[in-house]
Amino acid sequence: MKIELHEITIREVVNGYIDSQENGVVGYGGRLNIRPAFQREFVYKEKQRNAVIETVMKGFPLNVMYWVKDEKGNFELLDGQQRTISICQYVSGDFSLGSRAFHNLTETEKQQILNYSLMIYVCEGNDKEKLDWFKIINIAGVQLKEQELRNAIYTGAWLSDAKRYFSKNGCVAYLLANKYLSGEVNRQDYLETVLSWISAREGIKIEDYMSKHQHDTHATPLWQYFQAVIHWAQTIFPKYRKEMKGLAWGLLYNAYGDKIYDPQEMERKTAILMQDDDITKRSGIYEYLLSGNEKYLNIRAFTENEKRQVYERQKGICPHCERERREKVFYELEEMEADHITPWCEGGRTSVDNCQMLCKEHNRRKSNR
Repeated sequence: MKIELHEITIREVVNGYIDSQENGVVGYGGRLNIRPAFQREFVYKEKQRNAVIETVMKGFPLNVMYWVKDEKGNFELLDGQQRTISICQYVSGDFSLGSRAFHNLTETEKQQILNYSLMIYVCEGNDKEKLDWFKIINIAGVQLKEQELRNAIYTGAWLSDAKRYFSKNGCVAYLLANKYLSGEVNRQDYLETVLSWISAREGIKIEDYMSKHQHDTHATPLWQYFQAVIHWAQTIFPKYRKEMKGLAWGLLYNAYGDKIYDPQEMERKTAILMQDDDITKRSGIYEYLLSGNEKYLNIRAFTENEKRQVYERQKGICPHCERERREKVFYELEEMEADHITPWCEGGRTSVDNCQMLCKEHNRRKSNR
């Protein structure tokens, strides 16, 4: 990987500066992507913004910035976005410092600002090298999330189209499925979620999926997949409950989307399970109904007091060992484990009346049936 330190003047950076709001911010003669389209709009507060301009006016050094160079010779700003935008906004007359805007300065003062050299590291390399480097330098200020780092690498028409669906406040993904997804849409959480689902379906990492599709002209297949996932969830579980928010619906769709379920029966079972006090993780009800695996429910365990009560009732004897007429039938409490006499799946409750203490061998043997 190639990393070089350059001195680039403010005059060069503000040349061609355009802020198209949601469509992005560019500068450096149109060759520098300062803020990509639909990326989060984090800007400095007035005090921080003014400090940047005061630093430049006094000729003091600003912290280094980081740009990444692509194969076409264009650049994307990785670190230093707020400082760069503050400088461009001041020179463009968007705000004044004290009572003086840029156009109020003397010609000498203006030239001093325009000739100020910014210290910028420019990085060139393959995708993995750049991503590793970005993670290392992403240590100050408002940190970029993993997906924001990936977006800095896999730029292009495909990513811009994907952001249009998943990365904008009020985007179609938010309107369709905000009740089902967690996270902040403008911090790339929605985009990361759907990418994690679709890449898992293909058995690859998010980075591999983005690399594979980076030069596609559009992201329609990604949007169609997402729509299919949400439609499937809404169909199989027709009544929405708050426990459905934030579940890995795409992974469930990947695993169970080709199976047939009766939505009315699924709703009937869901309603019953939601009222079961033995279930401590109600959000797990959905995966349990799809898979049949009780582990997703975190069935309530017997308390230590309940175990002690049953142990005393049995006088420390394992009923299975006694039935098999083993030599050892008595155990200390710590040598035994609590077991549902009637399994939970057959209607057995987690109560003293449905509890028996078994030696560890018999309890585990029963659990493995």
